Amino acid sequence: MRLCIVTHKIKKGDGQGRVNYEVALEAIRRGYHLTLLASEVTPELAENSAVDWISIPVSGYPTEFIRNFIFAKKSGDWLKKNRDHLDLIKVNGAITMGAADVNAVHFVHNSWWRSPVHISRTRKDLYGFYQWLFTAANAYWEKQAFQQAKILIAVSEKVAQELVNIGISRQKIRVIVNGVDLQEFSPGVSDRTALGLPENVTLALFAGDIRIPRKNLDTVLHALVKVPELHLAVVGDTKDSPYPAMAKMLNISERVHFLGYRHDMPQIQRASDLFVFPSRYEPFGLVVIEAMASGLPVITATTTGAADLLNPDCGIVLADCDDVDALADAMELLNSDRSLRQKMGQVARTVAEQHSWSTMAQTYLDIFEELITHEKHSSHPHLSSSARFSPLSESPATAN
Repeated sequence: MRLCIVTHKIKKGDGQGRVNYEVALEAIRRGYHLTLLASEVTPELAENSAVDWISIPVSGYPTEFIRNFIFAKKSGDWLKKNRDHLDLIKVNGAITMGAADVNAVHFVHNSWWRSPVHISRTRKDLYGFYQWLFTAANAYWEKQAFQQAKILIAVSEKVAQELVNIGISRQKIRVIVNGVDLQEFSPGVSDRTALGLPENVTLALFAGDIRIPRKNLDTVLHALVKVPELHLAVVGDTKDSPYPAMAKMLNISERVHFLGYRHDMPQIQRASDLFVFPSRYEPFGLVVIEAMASGLPVITATTTGAADLLNPDCGIVLADCDDVDALADAMELLNSDRSLRQKMGQVARTVAEQHSWSTMAQTYLDIFEELITHEKHSSHPHLSSSARFSPLSESPATAN
């Protein structure tokens, strides 16, 4: 198989980039020739003899909007010239002006655009209007890209339903949840003192972008007021974040430990007793499965795609992400029962073990092979390479 992957980054440490990294490794393991259209590729892939990296540099352009557009145009031009030399093209969202066979959907901009916590609804200024326009444009181009793909791979049932809601046939959609590194994220013990965390207390963990309300730290802080003995570690950039001031206003500053943006999440997971993540809008949520792999019970909400992984034996899923009392009850239950936390954490790890990165990548390649086999026995030609849409982004609207 001559496989082409089109994406901005292919590397570890990046959500979509890690997915494509693992898919690329599995393709090489199966002996396929791989072409990567990307701006950034990890050296072990870029230097592999089975890989052709078509570099599309965009770092010199001033804004994400322009960088994404340049990438879409250049990658689309290359695909139009070289489509006949490829068996299958995989993309993410509306990343390119070229057509694709498989579109892996990590985010549906139409759903984000209509979300009550979209940036434009919290920022009534020029930046808010820009984000509204940016997301609206992405939603338009993205839908065309989804309609033209032969197969869509959604990262959760939540995303699959969002695709159906914009008119995509459910028969075209497969669900493959994102994986987790079971060695990097594993149960264990970390030195809390070295991490700047208190000892001899029950410690909940929250991780996410705390500069915006989407991740819902405000509800967590209000719930924490009702659980007076529980401490909370918060991982996320505190610059321009309103939540340190909110914690102070709620008189819980001594129990809320803002750690800033960190690169040692596995150690912080192992130092924690439970994970709290009732995000208001989350297509999947890698942090959830990472916490499960670390042996932590999880409290989340139905608004988080990764909630599908949880069952009552390993976590608590809230029907309403903004229900302070329900969240407080869940936090109090886990805070007060160490044995329950341990049992739920063990089950969480067992569930996570079913979703390694390698298992995810194998499932992707199985679908690719199924599609190629179908093509060989079908009279349908490859998708036209003259698709006319103008994609802007493959990820949530955070352009500057």
